[in-house]
Amino acid sequence: MQYHVKDLSLADVGRDRIEWAEKDMPVLRSIRERFSREKPFQGMRIGACLHVTTETANLVLTLKEGGAEVFLAASNPLSTQDDVAAALVKYFGIHVFAVKGEDTQTYYSHLRAVIESRPNIVIDDGADLISTIHKEYPSLAEEILGGMEETTTGVIRLKAMARDKVLRFPIIAVNDAYTKHMFDNRYGTGQSTIDAILRATNRLLAGSYFVVAGYGWCGKGVAQRARGMGAIVVVTEVDPIKALEARMDGFLVMPMREAAKIGDFFVTVTGNTSVIREEHIRLMKDGAIISNSGHFNVEIDIQALERLSKSKRRIREYVEEYTLEDGRRIYLLAEGRLVNLAAAEGHPASVMDMSFANQALSAEYILKNHSNLQKDVYKVPDEIDRQVAMLKLKAMGIQIDELTPDQIRYLSSWEHGT
Repeated sequence: MQYHVKDLSLADVGRDRIEWAEKDMPVLRSIRERFSREKPFQGMRIGACLHVTTETANLVLTLKEGGAEVFLAASNPLSTQDDVAAALVKYFGIHVFAVKGEDTQTYYSHLRAVIESRPNIVIDDGADLISTIHKEYPSLAEEILGGMEETTTGVIRLKAMARDKVLRFPIIAVNDAYTKHMFDNRYGTGQSTIDAILRATNRLLAGSYFVVAGYGWCGKGVAQRARGMGAIVVVTEVDPIKALEARMDGFLVMPMREAAKIGDFFVTVTGNTSVIREEHIRLMKDGAIISNSGHFNVEIDIQALERLSKSKRRIREYVEEYTLEDGRRIYLLAEGRLVNLAAAEGHPASVMDMSFANQALSAEYILKNHSNLQKDVYKVPDEIDRQVAMLKLKAMGIQIDELTPDQIRYLSSWEHGT
């Protein structure tokens, strides 16, 4: 066994938590049962860079049941659940390289440990694993059949690589599956982000001004959940269509320079850099709480916050108090890293059930179809997306209608009019 985890004595707690999550992941369980019979990945190595959580554990165990040898690194220095990492090593034989709070050097050494296992298929969350392969292991890239990417941020990076003709193997953009982004991003990020802010601060949201930067699927989820807690929600956007949608959904919409003056809570979910900058920090009121739920810790200009501050202290776990020169205090959560995994447990298992079902089935698709795919970024095949949705409905005990033969003929004909 190759591994680097915090403490194997945590494994018993981790095993119980993995089992608890599995109870709420019936779609992935049904795929695991089939994989266990068919062993599609027999003799294959799968390298993954994902948040090491109870839900991820159930994905890698599904791949192992399918015959794969799995090597797993964390996709963010603060997202690892150390008890889960220990359980995967001690009880399930997964090669795990992840320690919560690891520094940047350790983070990349863990990625390299996964890469040096010479995986046949890779699964990424943010594209750090895939970009490191391309930068540091170009010859190994030629051996990889293909990979999957879990996040909006990662898909953006990989599409840029494909556009620049540097991508060396095909990628399935799991993030773009309807059963991923419409549910995981909206309901998962929405609930887990609010959960993390409440755990970190124990502050009341009702009646507060809650600023959401970005109105993609993640931003929609955060805004909806914050409104559900009684907050007055403000959305900031650069896309006129999304801004209009946010207004029609009943939210206040304004530039960040205006929102900065009134906000009590701020959450960035754009996938872009420097969303909250020095010019905005200078306008914030005493006690403003800022956080990020995007993948990388670049959305808040932390260096600007440091420059503007005369002192800094940790006042609560995951809460840093910055005192500005004029005495105003700004509170940064989870060091600006994705707050929902750093200060809480990430998405509920029931939504990750669909996301990771897409991952498992896309890995099987890569295995069977890699020779017919170009070095490009592909959407999840519609048949996989629909299969995941149908399996989820079945698990929920929900039945739906089917088209009648007459309806099928009607929809396929151009001859019927008024």
